[in-house]
Amino acid sequence: QVHLVESGGGLVQPGGSLRLSCVASGSTGSIVHMAWYRQAPGMQRELVARIRAGGTTTYATTVAGRFTISRDTAKDTMWLQMNSLKPEDTAVYYCHAHTFVDYWGKGTLVTVSS
Repeated sequence: QVHLVESGGGLVQPGGSLRLSCVASGSTGSIVHMAWYRQAPGMQRELVARIRAGGTTTYATTVAGRFTISRDTAKDTMWLQMNSLKPEDTAVYYCHAHTFVDYWGKGTLVTVSS
């Protein structure tokens, strides 16, 4: 079992920045990769960024160049640095971890609005 807790969401103006954090606990040694997903109102959940055990990263085209995913396995923590935020980035952001099964956090709301 892996337990995930996100933090760092909030209200930010367009062009601003936020840093999301995800702290993992439990059987963290079995995690193969971790990722951030987001779900906007009325939309399906979508992949934002993924980081594999070896450090390889993948980004959605909509966030590439603006968002950076990182992870410290010693601290069991993953981050998502979000810069140049746009109103269309408004969503609930979820932390995801994959072992033999998928684990999800409860999400943190990011609102980009003036």
